[in-house]
Amino acid sequence: MNHTNNMNRRWIDVSQPLNKKLAHWPGDLPYSYQLTCSKQQTGSVNIGQMAMSVHSGTHVDAPFHFKNDGAKITDLDIHVFIGKARVVDLSKYEKIDQAALRSLHLEGVKRLLIKTAVPNQATAFPENIPYVTPDGAAYMKEKGILLIGVDVPSVDPLDSKELEGHHALADNGISILENLMLDKVQEGDYELIALPLPMEEADGSPVRAVIRAI
Repeated sequence: MNHTNNMNRRWIDVSQPLNKKLAHWPGDLPYSYQLTCSKQQTGSVNIGQMAMSVHSGTHVDAPFHFKNDGAKITDLDIHVFIGKARVVDLSKYEKIDQAALRSLHLEGVKRLLIKTAVPNQATAFPENIPYVTPDGAAYMKEKGILLIGVDVPSVDPLDSKELEGHHALADNGISILENLMLDKVQEGDYELIALPLPMEEADGSPVRAVIRAI
């Protein structure tokens, strides 16, 4: 086995770390962890608990997040979150629209992970982000894309109430993965694993997203 090639194919963690410094949506529940029972108390083990929004850190949005009759996390096809993905750089674009996407080679791509101009700072909530437009979502469906991943907290403007991007992606059968850490990742093709937890009734789920060069 070629040792160099083996090293290059190590899994890369592209998840935001969950800790008390993690930025969160204004008004949302911040992440916290505490030890509720120590080994000294139990005589055998440490036991901790956590509290967090399901949209903390790197996470999947289920359609129920923005549609009362939308699919919930356990309704989603887990195969969408495992498989070949392409990392692309759209940092020179202010919107993820058809014009921006036409600049890419997307033939055969099922999972699209997008680097934007927003720095990947897990401890700082951004003020403005690029967002997905309805024509961008329609173009992705035309190309056969099943999953979009972005390195920002949303696929819509942060002050949006209509959530046109979320709705357009769902209407086109495209799943949503948010808050990836892609700044140090080169463009190209990778294997992706970003499985949501089997949280029944949930509108979203945190994930541990990892990629490996193909």
